[in-house]
Amino acid sequence: MKGRPNIHKDNELVLRAQKVFWEKGFTATSLADLSLVTGAGAGSLYNTFKGGKKELFKKSLQQRREEFEKFKDLLEKSQHPIVLIKDFFLDIANAENESHRKGCIVANTLVEMTFVDEELEEEAILILKETEKLYTSVIRLEQKKGNLYSTIPAKVLGKYLITFWCGINSLRRMYPDRKVLREQIDLQLQILE
Repeated sequence: MKGRPNIHKDNELVLRAQKVFWEKGFTATSLADLSLVTGAGAGSLYNTFKGGKKELFKKSLQQRREEFEKFKDLLEKSQHPIVLIKDFFLDIANAENESHRKGCIVANTLVEMTFVDEELEEEAILILKETEKLYTSVIRLEQKKGNLYSTIPAKVLGKYLITFWCGINSLRRMYPDRKVLREQIDLQLQILE
């Protein structure tokens, strides 16, 4: 009799694989890389993830979406969601150099998969658009409450924050210096006054 799947163990495999995907990207990550980092042989990986490397990569992106959902819950419960958004961006400056070099797996996927894999490209676009929608709704609500004085339409500011996110993930590779990043992030966030 076949045992029940071990969801916790599968999640651990996804997180380990995600680390390699995040550093190398989908295309450059080999099955040998995934076997090495997860400790599972190719057969075990394919038994667990029937879609192989691509399914494992999609689950890595899904894990980022789950982190986004946690952030969304925090924003929805917060009395000061704009402060949380600003802190989210400002925390980037304090990250370790390894984080700066990796950037954002979702933004990286969008760049890597354009003209390569439409399904993975669309998955990355969807996550970024969901984030944009969240920012837009928070901004709109805070403008109505009088907590955000900018008269720039919320939908424009939501797109701006996604543009800023994608840009800062390139800038942090160029200038992994906390002071430089803090100055640039502070400058960009002035739009949310």
